[in-house]
Amino acid sequence: MVIFRQKWQSAALRVFLKLLQYKEIERELPVNSQMRTRLMGAGALAATVVLWSSFALSAKGIGASSLTTIDVALIRFLTPAALLIPWIPRRVRALRRERPGVLLLLLIGGLPHFLLFAFGAHLTTAGLTGLLVPGTVPLFVTAFVFIAWRSRIPGRQLLALGAIVTGVAASAFQATTATTIAGIGVLLAGGMAWALFTIGLRRTQLDPIGVVVLICAPSALAAAGLAASGLMPSNLADGTAKLPDILLFTALQGVGTGLLSTLCYAYAVRALGSNISAATGAMSPVLTAVVAVPLFGEHITPALAVALTLIVIGVIAFNLTPTRAKGNAASGRAQDISAAPGPPHPAQERDGQPAGVG
Repeated sequence: MVIFRQKWQSAALRVFLKLLQYKEIERELPVNSQMRTRLMGAGALAATVVLWSSFALSAKGIGASSLTTIDVALIRFLTPAALLIPWIPRRVRALRRERPGVLLLLLIGGLPHFLLFAFGAHLTTAGLTGLLVPGTVPLFVTAFVFIAWRSRIPGRQLLALGAIVTGVAASAFQATTATTIAGIGVLLAGGMAWALFTIGLRRTQLDPIGVVVLICAPSALAAAGLAASGLMPSNLADGTAKLPDILLFTALQGVGTGLLSTLCYAYAVRALGSNISAATGAMSPVLTAVVAVPLFGEHITPALAVALTLIVIGVIAFNLTPTRAKGNAASGRAQDISAAPGPPHPAQERDGQPAGVG
């Protein structure tokens, strides 16, 4: 069984790295093959949108399961970490060469972001959860980079960011209780955490596998510590968690969010380009809001519809606006920071493009 698992992991990694090197392969393909690959890229992008949406929906569904928030966090991060065990030693050596500040930014995208996302989902609706975190990432990335480096913000992106801010304000009308207002604040903090993670991705020298290892291994250890110590309630620790729930969240959070979403998005970026992929990915909040209607009995209120429209349009416009590699606040890096060597992470494909939330 161990030998079989190692062979499967090795094959999966080879496929992953091949997809990340797709641009080199594409130049050698005939026209028909390129068209077929672009169709496959469209399918991968559609799968990415579904997987991103499932992250928000499953986070909202934690309360209806036999698992607690820390249980799902453990599953979310332990699954990819376990699958990547054979490659951890080599990545540890690379981690030692990375700058401490960049490591800290990347770690924020692990357990801290997950807990904010899950807590916000508990306090609000799935529609708001799927909208506010990914929708506000471009806003926070631009704000952080402008504060740090006083970089220029293109006029078109200012208009796009204005639409996002207006959408966030419109979402406040969705709040009818103090709990929902608090939940919106938590989700905005989650968007801020993911923006810091995105900036870390722009600056890191790690390859994609190294980033996944860095996020998942420490987060899994921290989640296990919180569960075992009793600082956060855990039904996995006391043995009351149900096997069907464990398998479901392993598929949705561990495999779906932890591995497949990255794989599919990487392929879509290579096949279709980062602009189209990022802009189309902005449709995941719409899918989340629509599916939440039959799944959780939620309603698409006028306030939510307005917020969805403004934020989605703002994110699409932000990602489709041409940007310069240097001196641009949307770039997520200072002018003297060079691109990371090796196969880029999906979020490193275009300046100002946030990584997929999850």
